[in-house]
Amino acid sequence: MAKSDSETTTAPKAGNGAQPSLSVLAQYVKDLSFESPNAPKSLRGREQAPGININVNVSANPLSDTEFDVNLTLSARAGTEKDVLFNVELIYGGVFRVEGFPQEHMLPILFIECPRLLFPFARQIVAEATRNGGFPPLMLDPIDFAQMFQQKIAEEQAKAQVQVS
Repeated sequence: MAKSDSETTTAPKAGNGAQPSLSVLAQYVKDLSFESPNAPKSLRGREQAPGININVNVSANPLSDTEFDVNLTLSARAGTEKDVLFNVELIYGGVFRVEGFPQEHMLPILFIECPRLLFPFARQIVAEATRNGGFPPLMLDPIDFAQMFQQKIAEEQAKAQVQVS
């Protein structure tokens, strides 16, 4: 049985009356770097696994009132203190249209939801870069962007407290 217009369900509307929506308009590699400074020597088998240091950062910049450029930066360095096996850095961006959300939800959307949508694609690029460099693919573990966001807010609040004192 078909629904009539009056029976169609919709999500609750935001305070400004617009239907909340988050759209991915574009995704792109902004910067990709892979270095294996000691190749081919570094490609030989090892008795013990190298240490891997991974850093993650998220930035967001407005392009208009409703469009934002969100960049997810992933960098990984594998090796020992004196011997670098590889360095990989990726800045993976996305242009998002964010409409109809209350202002207090904007930062969590930009710094949690947007990078969460970008991460699987960025993870695949890092895995392919390391595999193409002659190493096993580096499969990054899932990232808790909500925890990262909360930690960043706490750090900024601590800095503000120190500056006030």
